[in-house]
Amino acid sequence: MSNPSPLKLGFIGLGIMGAPMCANLIKAGHQLFVHTRGKVPEAIADSSATQCTTARGVAQRADIIFVMVPDTPDVEQVLFDDDGVLLGLSPGKLVIDMSSISPQATEDFARRVNKHGCDYLDAPVSGGEVGARNATLSIMVGGPEAAFARARPLFDLMGQNITLVGPNGAGQTTKVANQIIVALNIAAVAEALVFAAKAGADPAKVRQALLGGFASSRILEVHGERMIRRTFDPGFRIGLHQKDLGLALDSARKLGVALPGTAQAQQLFSACVAQGGQGWDHSALVRSLERLANYEIGQRPQA
Repeated sequence: MSNPSPLKLGFIGLGIMGAPMCANLIKAGHQLFVHTRGKVPEAIADSSATQCTTARGVAQRADIIFVMVPDTPDVEQVLFDDDGVLLGLSPGKLVIDMSSISPQATEDFARRVNKHGCDYLDAPVSGGEVGARNATLSIMVGGPEAAFARARPLFDLMGQNITLVGPNGAGQTTKVANQIIVALNIAAVAEALVFAAKAGADPAKVRQALLGGFASSRILEVHGERMIRRTFDPGFRIGLHQKDLGLALDSARKLGVALPGTAQAQQLFSACVAQGGQGWDHSALVRSLERLANYEIGQRPQA
């Protein structure tokens, strides 16, 4: 697919995910105006991007503004504070929030941006830091079809599986569903490997065998290996996955939907946090199950 004509783009939030996503837009030849809460990463600082001191300054200069920050209050601050995006907007601009936040709050944010004559897309992503670097993210989008069509060439520079799910809020709902599936799969892989290891089987060989059968999954492939190798540097932090499951449980309560597996996975993450593991990769959920079993994968079973 050919690259779109150069555009004036804004990118707010240059963390683990945002920085490589922004870098892919720069590589495509677009003019970037950037702002982030911390230090601008070296790769972005050394690029053609223009650094702005406020989110408002980004919105004043760019026609399409991307936001990629950790949580719902962060998005609200970026958009609506005194130096926020809203005060830099003029009619016809497009705001795209790629953070993972509350679907209900997203609907409200979209209405407030729409009142200024601008479109809004919620477009959270899945695929982690590797997907952000390699432009292979899954992007789940909520918002108007015309705004999606306008943004699609830019999404193609950051991801591969790109879907307009429905109106504003639908993208965030899809991301919440994604995080439920990922958490429950991590818990399932962790339980299976702890069980197999304590029974005396080699967990690495168990994983290898399971990858060839119906139990095979991306979680077993990637996170199962992390559990065995004890490589728990994030990745995707437990604290962030807890935030996403909190969104799921809060939304489910409002909808009158029971999510028992999600609630259990949240408690396993909480057990990790109690051990100081908020910053561990979410595959480290296995550590809470290991404590319950009084057995660590890789240990030699007692004769």
